[in-house]
Amino acid sequence: QAQPVESGGGSVQAGGSMILSCKITGNIASADYCMGWFRQAPGKKREAVASIYTRDGSTYYGDNVKGRFTVSQDNTKYTIYLRMNSLKPEDTALYYCATEMPPSPPGTYCTGGFWHPGPGFPGWGQGTQVTVSS
Repeated sequence: QAQPVESGGGSVQAGGSMILSCKITGNIASADYCMGWFRQAPGKKREAVASIYTRDGSTYYGDNVKGRFTVSQDNTKYTIYLRMNSLKPEDTALYYCATEMPPSPPGTYCTGGFWHPGPGFPGWGQGTQVTVSS
């Protein structure tokens, strides 16, 4: 099972920027993965932030982050990045990375806006905290 490992995170003032990284480790069976970022604030449901299909680089963004966040990849390192600009206090959350091999053919599985693994999904990372102060 490929396992994502997050890095980055921390505290920043509103209006600032931050970069998160997520690297796939373990049994990497393919070059084709859905990889994405999700976040969960206290008392709220986990929401999709951004995702990328590693084969073609297609992306998806949640409405709350469009125009401010950018997801990118380094295929040689099985790593994705989340560049977060113009951060707001409401972006404060625990950010999780997830990875999954899509079905074949993948269609829009990774980036159609409905890829959202459940709590028991084995491809979740441990999470990294992002705190934005006003």
